Amino acid sequence: MLGGGAAGLLCAIEAGRRGRRVLVLERNAEVGRKILISGGGRCNFTNRLATPEGFLSANPDFCRSALARYTPEDFLAKLARHGIAWHEKKLGQLFCDGSARQVVAMLLRECAEAGVEIRCGSEVREVRPGDGFALETGAAPLRARSLVVATGGLSIPKLGATDFAHRLAGRLGLAVTETQPGLVPLRFDGVDLAFCATLTGVSLDVVTRCREAAFRENVLFTHRGLSGPALLQVSSYWRPGDELALDLLPGEAAADVLADARARGRGLVRVLAERHPRRFAEAWAARFGPARPLAELSKRELEALAAALHAWRLRPSGTEGYAKAEVTVGGVDTRELSSQTLACRRVPGLFFIGEAVDVTGWLGGFNFQWAWASGFAAGQAV
Repeated sequence: MLGGGAAGLLCAIEAGRRGRRVLVLERNAEVGRKILISGGGRCNFTNRLATPEGFLSANPDFCRSALARYTPEDFLAKLARHGIAWHEKKLGQLFCDGSARQVVAMLLRECAEAGVEIRCGSEVREVRPGDGFALETGAAPLRARSLVVATGGLSIPKLGATDFAHRLAGRLGLAVTETQPGLVPLRFDGVDLAFCATLTGVSLDVVTRCREAAFRENVLFTHRGLSGPALLQVSSYWRPGDELALDLLPGEAAADVLADARARGRGLVRVLAERHPRRFAEAWAARFGPARPLAELSKRELEALAAALHAWRLRPSGTEGYAKAEVTVGGVDTRELSSQTLACRRVPGLFFIGEAVDVTGWLGGFNFQWAWASGFAAGQAV
């Protein structure tokens, strides 16, 4: 087992319980580093709404089998057996009441019970298939009948993230889809950057759209662009050159709102300030609003303003990169793997699981659920 993160540890536990001799090699000094920082240290360990529709992949159906076989309720049952209390926040997000360290301790305890050996500080330098797998490490060489690659993706390199899984797949002749940072803040330049920077710290409740994706949650202005839950969600869909469209009046008809404001002698700033922070209302109206009062606008001008309020368009210049990304979009091509076991079709005994695979979840526990589910599927088969 290469990698002692969420997917790797769950897989090791399941394989060990089946009587397999399991060795986990983790290049960091401790396992579960990404678990420990997740959810502000409380581990957003899954999401009640983690259905296949909440995952991105070149093959959207690939994740269905694994997710059906290991559900959020299965992980909750595991927490219950260990007496770990949890709570639900909005949108199905589940967190530990205490610390994320409880989850890591639980996984380590189950590894020990299943006879799993874990070696930290073990970096694999080379993998050679042939009558199993030969592994070159900094210590003595190793051999294994089967090999599970759970080394994650490129996100958060300060935690030890590398492209090891993708490089290994490439050396073995396996396809890897294009990768990019996901769940990541977006940057702007020019006048858009200046606009965002003046509003640093301001948060808006909006619907944010990009391509086929639309999410209603908060968007946060930063000194470099935009962040916040809704923005992070659409960032996984964003590609260079794409526009974002922010609906500043979600759930309302802007034309009706403007008509009512006009009849009452109210201006655009008041319309926006009743729904968003006044700093934003004044800044947006000054830059994007009409030069004349609402009462003086023609029908066509009111229609154009209503359209702008429902689709304020911005074009990001880029992302904050893997250093700030929570996940990696893309990875080992799912066409290379069995959806039931995560086994490689062309290299017997080889498995790829977790973030290494081209399956990326939404914000809020979806990616942990894919880690548990894909780890379970491989652990039942390896």
